Amino acid sequence: MVENLSSEHLIQLEDKHGAHNYHPLPVVLAKGEGVYVWDAEGKKYFDFLSAYSAVNQGHCHPRIVSAMTEQAQTLTLTSRAFYNDALGPYEKYITEYFDFDKVLPMNTGAEAVETAIKLCRKWAYEKKGIAENEAKIIVCENNFHGRTTTIVSFSNDETARKNFGPFTPGFIRIPYDDVEALEKALEEENVAGFLAEPIQGEAGVFTPSEDYISKCQALCKAKNVLFIADEVQTGIARTGSLLAVCGNCSCEKHCEQQPTYTRPDVLILGKALSGGAYPVSAVLADNEIMEVIKPGQHGSTFGGNPVAAKVAIAALDVVKDEKLSLNARKLGELFRNEMNRIIEKTDLVVSVRGKGMLNAIIVNDSPDSETAWNLCVALKDNGLLAKPTHGNIIRFAPPLVMTEEQLLECVSIIEKTILAFKK
Repeated sequence: MVENLSSEHLIQLEDKHGAHNYHPLPVVLAKGEGVYVWDAEGKKYFDFLSAYSAVNQGHCHPRIVSAMTEQAQTLTLTSRAFYNDALGPYEKYITEYFDFDKVLPMNTGAEAVETAIKLCRKWAYEKKGIAENEAKIIVCENNFHGRTTTIVSFSNDETARKNFGPFTPGFIRIPYDDVEALEKALEEENVAGFLAEPIQGEAGVFTPSEDYISKCQALCKAKNVLFIADEVQTGIARTGSLLAVCGNCSCEKHCEQQPTYTRPDVLILGKALSGGAYPVSAVLADNEIMEVIKPGQHGSTFGGNPVAAKVAIAALDVVKDEKLSLNARKLGELFRNEMNRIIEKTDLVVSVRGKGMLNAIIVNDSPDSETAWNLCVALKDNGLLAKPTHGNIIRFAPPLVMTEEQLLECVSIIEKTILAFKK
């Protein structure tokens, strides 16, 4: 018989037996379906975080779960020591879906970023002619690409960096949304790549100028520098386009004909590539870049496993078939309009920003205050789950399968909570 443990007991178990590397909201989730989650006592909530945009397709989407369980009963893992019958079809599918020659399959977003860094450096030495160990990659301030040692080496988040050095060299950090800063950095010797998020999610959904990404790509191309787009969080329909670099196109399958598309040299995907059902990430690039990786030089035991391959195809099919980009675009505009209406009634919230269904409100208090955290606890009590980032910013990113009726119900919860909240 399975023991039914209370939320309080489950939290105590984590606190006692688990490393304290997270500070979760005090809610224990036991079930998910679509836009909803339920806690251990059975209380129902709207999920307004989507596992940091991993569950764009909604919790436990039946098509994705079916693909995963069916493959899990046949073959789960071979390693890459052998071929398997799921990987090739998946590689064909995803490269055609996003219009790249090759894919390098990995598991987590941080692994994919590390892969892109290695790929960029190797390309720089073998194709661009930079002397070995001299390559530099330009990154942006307030970036979030993961928490591996190399990635935190170029972070300016001191919480992520403190006492984890010595750090990996070879990075130039510049302000985000500053084309002139990139232009200046590109004048330095031995620059191999520019790594950026089209929208900085963890930084508080910081959305750059409309032409920032396209101008960056053009500058990189002129200097023979790889433009690397980290779309782990912004990709797979979250911002109202299949990719954030697609700009203002809401089609569900990537195509070169998009007039606002800024094509990266290297594309990094993760999170919603599996619909949150399984760790799946990918790095995509054309042959001229990807061919520098030879056997034994990079890999992963689980990368490209049969379950991941089947799950990713199903997850991308759902995005296309259910027109999630278009839904994210439509609901995102409605949500920001509603938030601006609420903001006119209160001094608690300063502004709303975002694109598609990746949005944030800025709370009128210091980043060092607990106001945003306490507001999220109040939202939880009223049946909606969200989480602060950078102290006084609350990110709102529900599953993209949400309906307009559900969104307006969530807006009502947010409005009631904000107007009743006392600092």
